[in-house]
Amino acid sequence: MRRAALIPVLAAIAFGVAGCGGAETVSPAPETVVGTLPAATTTAPTTGLKGDATAGKSVFASSGCASCHTLKAAGATGTVGPNLDETKPAVDRIVDRVTNGRGVMPPFKGTLKEQQIADVAAYVSENAGG
Repeated sequence: MRRAALIPVLAAIAFGVAGCGGAETVSPAPETVVGTLPAATTTAPTTGLKGDATAGKSVFASSGCASCHTLKAAGATGTVGPNLDETKPAVDRIVDRVTNGRGVMPPFKGTLKEQQIADVAAYVSENAGG
């Protein structure tokens, strides 16, 4: 009799163990979301510095921008980052990306001075698309 009672218990344990760890855990998604998303913010410098495109050309060259980006005016043909001639980024976006980095692009906040970042942003913005 004891053996007959033990078989269902062992079968239940075997089925329970067989179902563990075989697939990833999935949580159900809520049908509705309550609340609002925070407004997008940027941590770009807000010093109001005006960039000098002429100075920015040398920053672009000396900082290795050409190794990742395409920019015809600089003779740059990099393909790791966005093609700046095609994307024609705005100055604010350039300042943010150079300052904080994004994706594979490293931040240059500790490497370049704020004026250098403003200069390279002016250079790229004035020359992208050419």
